[in-house]
Amino acid sequence: MKKTIVLISLCAFMAAAMPAFAFGPTSVLITPPAPKFTDAERQAELAKRRAAVAAKMADKSVLILFSAEPKLYTNDVDYVYRQENNLYYLTALKQNGATLVITKNGGTVTETLFLPKRVPVQEIWNGKMYSREQAMSASGLKNLVDSSEREAFFTALKEKKAFTAKDGVSIASGADNVYLLLPESEQDRDGMREFRVENTFSKSLTGYKIENAQPIFADLRLIKSPYELKLLQHAVDISTEAHMRAMATVGRANWEYEVHAEVEYTFRRRNADNWGYPSIVGCGANATTLHYEESQSPVKKGEVLLMDAAAEYEHYTADITRTFPVNGKFSKEQAELYQIVYDAQEAVAKATKPGVRYGQLNTIARNVINEGLFKLGLVTDKASQQSSIWFMHGLGHWIGMNVHDVGDYALPLQPGMVFTNEPGIYIREDALDNLPDTPEFKAFKEKVRPVFEKYKNIGVRIEDDMLVTATGVEWMSGKLPRTIADIEAFMATAPKQVPLSQRKKNIDLFGQTLAIR
Repeated sequence: MKKTIVLISLCAFMAAAMPAFAFGPTSVLITPPAPKFTDAERQAELAKRRAAVAAKMADKSVLILFSAEPKLYTNDVDYVYRQENNLYYLTALKQNGATLVITKNGGTVTETLFLPKRVPVQEIWNGKMYSREQAMSASGLKNLVDSSEREAFFTALKEKKAFTAKDGVSIASGADNVYLLLPESEQDRDGMREFRVENTFSKSLTGYKIENAQPIFADLRLIKSPYELKLLQHAVDISTEAHMRAMATVGRANWEYEVHAEVEYTFRRRNADNWGYPSIVGCGANATTLHYEESQSPVKKGEVLLMDAAAEYEHYTADITRTFPVNGKFSKEQAELYQIVYDAQEAVAKATKPGVRYGQLNTIARNVINEGLFKLGLVTDKASQQSSIWFMHGLGHWIGMNVHDVGDYALPLQPGMVFTNEPGIYIREDALDNLPDTPEFKAFKEKVRPVFEKYKNIGVRIEDDMLVTATGVEWMSGKLPRTIADIEAFMATAPKQVPLSQRKKNIDLFGQTLAIR
């Protein structure tokens, strides 16, 4: 009995002394409840954002934000509607056909929302629209005008006249500047598509200085408020659970699409808006394709699976990648590449703090990978650009309302910025064959070929979402296993918690062969 008591006491002491997740979590972490805000909290947040936008506008100016256009999927079917980010940033409204107008004149700022009137017949088909009261409650805006009067406002604007709505809401004249979301140039293909309506409208205005509003929002959205960080963290948490479920089921999956399904099932189960970008689930050689989206290949034991997938919640998207062994254990070659990428990630995190510039972090990651590849023999000259054959993308990007969010990368880091830390190594099967036919590269290929054959078709990327703090950095996705030891320990125990439908033997029923699952 005395021995038993001593043993129990010792175990209790050791458990108390060990930090939580000392060796990483070994069970799937369930997404915490979504953050909740009162109407007053949401309205105060939106009012603060609108005031910040107005502060950046020139005097005697007007800002016009159009809602997103519905996007055609095919024939008479649209994609699920998603509001234009900046309009949502200032209103929290997902209504198609809405237009926000902010004017600034002599220090006086007015805010007017043009909102479609509810149409019962349309609601039968497509669901309820916002009532005036609901729109006011969601956004905190007080001046609402029926969107049927929007063209009359545009006419008054073009004629430099004041506008008065039928219910008495007025928008003064006297603006010299008109702010619109516009493409950066005629060569900005994405901007030309996204801001087609605004670009066309800008060409109809004469006698005004047309200003691109994008830089205003890029500056403001780059620094996340505590309110925004709660939404973003929830997107990260949903994504973390999805990745854990994928790790727990991959050993029993036959196809990439089965793992893919587990991920997006979790997104929907946790009430995410959608994925933040098309999920990347690539096994074996597919892990060496940066944006592999097909999910149509077999899942094979002995290979690693690279999964880059994350949820969007209330317009904020996470961006997380993990690379893990299908059979739960890294091979020697897989582990060697993985450790180099991990070390690069760690070096970036340790260097992250206010005042550092993103380009410096990118250089740190590249130097660590260059050194690691040199030691393996995949780089023969550390002073060359050879490492870019195997690590061909940058360190990462800002995240927020876009997965590749807006913001100036030349600015020094500040608390509230959130970026991805995502170094990688990709040993593509045809990498050496596609190099230039020069004496220099011929010598390089001859020297690295034996080493290349050892690591061929292995792709590794590790990606985490990093919040810059006053003293350094916070790993927003830090609960997801990341070290080799943590991943292997998690994959050894987690499968018992997550069932996966398995294909069973075929049976013959009335002359037809059916696969029972």
